[in-house]
Amino acid sequence: MSRKIIAILRGVKPGEVLEIAKTIADSGITKIEVPMNSPNVFDSIKLLHDELDDHIAVGAGTVTNTEQVKILQDIGIDFIVSPNFDPKVVEATKRANMLSYPGVITPTECFSALNCGADGLKFFPATLLGEANLIALKAVLPANIPIYMVGGVGPENFSSWISAGATGFGVGSGIYKAGDKPESVAQKAKLIVQSYDAAQ
Repeated sequence: MSRKIIAILRGVKPGEVLEIAKTIADSGITKIEVPMNSPNVFDSIKLLHDELDDHIAVGAGTVTNTEQVKILQDIGIDFIVSPNFDPKVVEATKRANMLSYPGVITPTECFSALNCGADGLKFFPATLLGEANLIALKAVLPANIPIYMVGGVGPENFSSWISAGATGFGVGSGIYKAGDKPESVAQKAKLIVQSYDAAQ
C-alpha cells in the first residue's frame, strides 16, 4: 500500500537522517521530505537519495527559489514541496523532471499552480482552510488532482479531512521534532499509519 503521507523531517541532521528515515519507512510511510531550513540540508537529502532511493520517495520541502531547485535536480530527488506558489519554482521543478507540490490556499492560487504544471496541491496551513472550505473548493477543482493537507493535521482528524476530499497529508512535528530519537519516531509513525489506514 502506497500511503499518501509525506513525513516532514524539519530540523533533522545528516548524522541522524538515515536512521530516522529507515524507522519511518519501516512503519509503512515511504515519502520523506527534508525542509530547506534544516541543518546542512543538502547533505541530508543526498544521503537519503544515495542510500534509500530504492525504498522511499525522497523530497525537499520549503523550497522557495530556483537556485535550490537546481541543486536538488543535481542530487536527483523525486519531489519538491513549497510553502507558497511561485511559478518560477514550479516551472523549474517540472523542467527538472521532479514532481511539484506548491503551497496554496485560494482558488486563484490553485488554478494558477495547476496551469504552471503542478502535480498536486499542498494546502498550507490546512487549519486556515478548514474542511468546509475544502469541500467547496473540491467542487470546482479538476478531479483526481492530489490534494495534500499540511499544518495541524494528524491522527485526530485524518478521517474528517478525507471525508472533505483530501487525498494525502504532510505530517511534520506529529512524526518528527528536532532531536527526536528513532524510538519516539517509530511510536508516532505507527499511530499515524494506523489512523490513516482506518480513515480510508
